[in-house]
Amino acid sequence: MENKQLTRAEEQVMQYLWEIERGFLKDIVEKFPEPRPAYTTVSTVIRVLVKKEVIGFTAYGKTNEYYPLISKSTYFKSRLKPIINNYFSGSTSNFASYFAEQKLNLTELEEIKQLVDEKIKKLKTKKK
Repeated sequence: MENKQLTRAEEQVMQYLWEIERGFLKDIVEKFPEPRPAYTTVSTVIRVLVKKEVIGFTAYGKTNEYYPLISKSTYFKSRLKPIINNYFSGSTSNFASYFAEQKLNLTELEEIKQLVDEKIKKLKTKKK
């Protein structure tokens, strides 16, 4: 996945496809806000995504039903890794502390702490 960086338009189509899980061209186009792009524009983006092997399709005569070949989380991880490497010296801790230093309110910080505590608990349970 790392060599399959997507353009903004490709990411937008993927966001809608991840949301609907499977769909035809019209289903994807209908997810766009008004004014919607032309069917031909979205169709071109989809063809590129198929070529990049990011989405697959099932053919029903002349129409195709599209579905993602990679999960949203897999794509997110592939995009996040270079950011951590380039801006945080490859350190996940530096990345996390960056967010802790931002103007987060108490509720947001408590939510992050809860997520971290839950992950620690899971890892400790696995270790036993």
